Amino acid sequence: MANEGDLLWRPSAEFSENSTIAEFQRWLKAERDLDLKDYPALWEWSVDEIEAFWGAIWDYFRVETSTPPECVLRSRIMPGAKWFPGSRVNFAEHVLRREVAGKTALQHLSELHPLQEMSWDELAGQTRKLAQALRSFGVAPGDRVASFMPNIPETVIALLATASVGAIWSGCSPDFGVTSVLDRFGQIGPKVFFCVDGYRYGGKDFDRRAEIKTLLADLPSVEHVVYLPLLSADDIDLPRPGTHLWRELQAGTAIRPEDFRFEPVEFDHPLWILYSSGTTGLPKPIVHGHGGITLEMFKAMTFHLNLKPESRMFFYATTGWVVWNVVVASLITGAQAILYDGHPAWPNPDTLWELAAATKATVFGASPAYISMMQKNDIVPKQRYDLSAIECILMSGSPVTPESMVWCYENVRDDLWVTSQSGGTDIGSGFVGASPTLPVYAGEIQARLLGVDAQAFNESGESVIDEVGELVICKPMPSMPLYFWNDTDNQRYLSSYFETFVGKWRHGDYFKVNARGGCFIYGRSDSTLNRYGVRIGTAEIYRCLDEIPEILDSLIVNLDLAGGNFFMPLFVKLRPGAALDDALVTRIKDTLRRQYSPRHVPDRVYAVDAIPYTLTGKKMEVPVRSILLGRPLLSAANPDAMADPAALDYYVRFAAESLDYRRG
Repeated sequence: MANEGDLLWRPSAEFSENSTIAEFQRWLKAERDLDLKDYPALWEWSVDEIEAFWGAIWDYFRVETSTPPECVLRSRIMPGAKWFPGSRVNFAEHVLRREVAGKTALQHLSELHPLQEMSWDELAGQTRKLAQALRSFGVAPGDRVASFMPNIPETVIALLATASVGAIWSGCSPDFGVTSVLDRFGQIGPKVFFCVDGYRYGGKDFDRRAEIKTLLADLPSVEHVVYLPLLSADDIDLPRPGTHLWRELQAGTAIRPEDFRFEPVEFDHPLWILYSSGTTGLPKPIVHGHGGITLEMFKAMTFHLNLKPESRMFFYATTGWVVWNVVVASLITGAQAILYDGHPAWPNPDTLWELAAATKATVFGASPAYISMMQKNDIVPKQRYDLSAIECILMSGSPVTPESMVWCYENVRDDLWVTSQSGGTDIGSGFVGASPTLPVYAGEIQARLLGVDAQAFNESGESVIDEVGELVICKPMPSMPLYFWNDTDNQRYLSSYFETFVGKWRHGDYFKVNARGGCFIYGRSDSTLNRYGVRIGTAEIYRCLDEIPEILDSLIVNLDLAGGNFFMPLFVKLRPGAALDDALVTRIKDTLRRQYSPRHVPDRVYAVDAIPYTLTGKKMEVPVRSILLGRPLLSAANPDAMADPAALDYYVRFAAESLDYRRG
């Protein structure tokens, strides 16, 4: 077992000096007379002087505006900070100003098509044609455009075209259930609906034409449908009369860049609407602005992922997850974005590594759960593929373990920048993450990101070091949500982030910062285990269980029962052929007791067929806890927000049949 805090990698002098952060530090010295010699000094300045920092970002990346801003920040209030008032920008314009004829913008693979490339001029040309079509439909700034499309170039083009005309993008992956889609799009009233006839996943075709007709019947605001047949290019079963075929909108004469106008919109004009997971109640429709996302993506992609025009960015994602938006936004640096639409382990368990080798990806992104799957299946990618182009492995989606990081060094490359980040849908980016100028320590997120005043607060509201507390953001960021759509008097927004600490953003994660600035995320504070007054992060439990080869996956909750009693059950999904006998239960408990404490030991262990996850890959600890405490299924969880709705069936039966634990 790797030890937390072990030094795993240190950047060479050449790598550090050639990094994008080092270049920015040199620019600050030349242009601002600021001699910030290392990352800690740069971070301190970026959060102490947030107006100066974001003003420098604006100038460094040469943000284009039709009218200059009156100032950087009108006031440091949260919520309601007004950034760059008076300016007018367009996110898509900053992406497509990278257009160079013949230079590759996208590499894309799906289970329906072999690996292909799309050039910048092709990407930009198709975006201009589609944007012109949207304008001909009467789409105006502020109109909503919804997408039921997979991770393919056409979806990227549709997003950029929507942003180009000032309309507001919102997307769901076509594997979402009808109710889940309506829970999202039904809140925003889209005017245009992009869709495909179906998709292929794990070698199987999924026809979605019937679902699309149901969606359109329940979305009366939709005036125009754009239809892309994927499963059958000759499909003429249009969702409804008057439907526009994608290929028809792309026909005709090309539009020259000089003949196209990007809609200049206010800095805080809505760019897209993203959604919370919606496991309980309606998903929160989170609205981000053109200017905030433009600045944040310039900063995060350039400085924290070290992306340059020659870089190639891959992260396995679907279009219903914020990570997809981030992959698209990597284009703002001039780097290539790599798209994959399909099963991550089909037809082979190492399919994504094969793709990384074929595309010469420089950044490889995946969830810690994916890396854990590699460990469990004894996959050694370096034995089969040339992965010498990979400079960085980025893990996101759940807390990363020291073992996962060590696995990358042992099985991919020994000279590798392995890092993790945490943030999410709420800000369209990260709070904590990577720096190419810092060393890598096992189990540790390298740093708080530039411009992010992230602190760990104890129960007294004091910032603490080397102690676990609540993740709190103390100063505004440009990419914080503008608001939630249709949120009367900002009630949901305020209750989501600002009820606990007045004027400060409480994110809902348990968090620690150590003395050198390294960061640790211990899971959602609402799913943290509270055993006899001691808070335990579920990530600690899962890390231990990852060591036990018989266990493929697990979920643990703690139940507060009548009379002040507790019951902490552990549910494990076992490897085929393994049995949950007394010996395995004893080994589980001994491992947890030895590596952590007696408080980490579950009261009972149960074998299950499946662990429930949301569509975006989050373990559903809170809904399971609610069900086990007697809450009805449909009020505890939304099955349409789940990757496998049947995965909750066991817990419903357990709650109905195992009543003794609830009696305390």
